[in-house]
Amino acid sequence: MTDTDLARQVRDVSRLTGEFVLRSGRTATEYFDKYQFESDPELLDRLAERLAVLIPEGTEVLAGLEMGGIAVVTALGRHAKLPCAFVRKQAKAYGTARLAEGAEVAGRRVLVVEDVVTSGGQVVISTEELRRLGAHVDHAVCVIDRQEGGTEALAKAGIMLRALLTRADLEAAAA
Repeated sequence: MTDTDLARQVRDVSRLTGEFVLRSGRTATEYFDKYQFESDPELLDRLAERLAVLIPEGTEVLAGLEMGGIAVVTALGRHAKLPCAFVRKQAKAYGTARLAEGAEVAGRRVLVVEDVVTSGGQVVISTEELRRLGAHVDHAVCVIDRQEGGTEALAKAGIMLRALLTRADLEAAAA
């Protein structure tokens, strides 16, 4: 499967049109329903296989962000043979009461894994929290970069974003 074929498949299963409120509060007329590609085991596996080559050398832990990044990080961990941490938006008040469950992040080189990046806000927030826990984070990967300022916002926070697909890739695949 070529990169264009993969982009077309992701676009075909996940692109919705209408009026959608994004996490940033902005309204969009186009939305990528990540759960559509995350719930297809064959497509998710192909995406994870391609994402694995974007992992920076020296990465010790993959950290998937709640909720969409969890399916992606689990599939990616299989291909990369790296342990995973599952990062909540807020630590729970019960059980382990941890923000990051699974693999230990303190003192380790951690790669943040997200499904779709728009403004980059949640990646920045979660990276700050992981850094407070002692993680060394300077990169993030995502399946789709909507190219709406996320890359720039992450760069300002000292995070380099590597995207498997961009909005431009998805648009080109439709042609």
